[in-house]
Amino acid sequence: MRIGIVGVGYVGLPLAVAFAEEGLDVVCFDPDEKRMTALAEGRSYVEDVPDATLAALGERLRPTTVAESLRECGAIIVCVPTPLTNSREPDLSYLTEATAEVATALQPGTLVVLESTTYPGTTREQVGPALEAATGLAVGQGFHLAFSPERIDPGRTDYSVRTTPKVVGGITATCAGRAAELYERICDEVVVVSTPEAAELAKLLENIFRSVNIALVNELSQLCDRLGIDVWEVIDAAATKPFGFMRFDPGPGMGGHCLPVDPFYLAFKAREADFYPEFIELAGKVNQGQPAFCVTRIEAALNDAGKPVRGSRILVLGASYKGGIGDTRESPALKIIRMLRERGGEVSYHDPHVAALPELGLESAPLENAVAEADLVAIVTAHPELDYAAIVREAQLVVDFRGVTRELGGTITL
Repeated sequence: MRIGIVGVGYVGLPLAVAFAEEGLDVVCFDPDEKRMTALAEGRSYVEDVPDATLAALGERLRPTTVAESLRECGAIIVCVPTPLTNSREPDLSYLTEATAEVATALQPGTLVVLESTTYPGTTREQVGPALEAATGLAVGQGFHLAFSPERIDPGRTDYSVRTTPKVVGGITATCAGRAAELYERICDEVVVVSTPEAAELAKLLENIFRSVNIALVNELSQLCDRLGIDVWEVIDAAATKPFGFMRFDPGPGMGGHCLPVDPFYLAFKAREADFYPEFIELAGKVNQGQPAFCVTRIEAALNDAGKPVRGSRILVLGASYKGGIGDTRESPALKIIRMLRERGGEVSYHDPHVAALPELGLESAPLENAVAEADLVAIVTAHPELDYAAIVREAQLVVDFRGVTRELGGTITL
């Protein structure tokens, strides 16, 4: 079988590599010419996939910007972004375009699997009918259709595509069986659920669970600030309980492709059913407000040092949404930088994984000079390769939103 991957980004490329490493030929379709040129030259643009890995696969990866190349594939997996609109509603434009591209190449008997995170009903109510209308083929008979949520966690090394269980839900039992057979080639465990809707909602639940618990500890951090209690000490103490407690740590807010987005996808679908998930929406509100709370902590720290925000040199450490990667999507660091600038701060940043922030007109500053020159250093993203002991020694003032300098002294933590 030849596999087609539609959307070869942080999800699609590791998936393509996993199939190619099992000896399958993989057609990598993406309209981004720069990506496909890089892939053809053996240059990876995804941090979790080294160039050496691509080199070892040789011609088993076939990058293309022509959807027609998907015609020769027995299975086509769609891995395109599903972001939010400016009004915080689901934006399925990428998925709509991808579905149209797949339709031009869809052959009888082909398996189509959607991996893009979305709300329950998308596979059955939108993707399926669109493919049927464009091809004249009936889902479950002329072609097979399933949903299998991506579970890629950028920068993670303890779990891989193979060792992370794969959830699959098909329009029919045959569709589910075909999808399970496909993923059994690259995953040690495949979990088949009864419908695509169950698989779609399972993905949302995974991330909303994290979102709600992060909101809880973020709100607790704000309360601890009012009460003068160390939130990290409280969490450390609670985490000693061997049952009934799962540790979550506070921070400057949520970022990335999933956690800030998924609650809005579920809330959108819930409203269609005349149901209002107030608990979930409240968690989103708390997390969205956390960067503003961090800015007030920076203001207070500068004020205690006899300095206003206006005119102060503030170094933000970390621009990506989490440590060890360069992904800045929905990163709270960008929001913090904007708010500090609005207050007149002279803001710079350093991030070993993010060379520039074109949307802010900034480039990553050399660390040593930037720390020495700053009136305040704000640790927003905890990259493991940074020497925080040296930063604390050299900085005039440090505000730590990740708790990585708690034992070093001379810092103000969240």
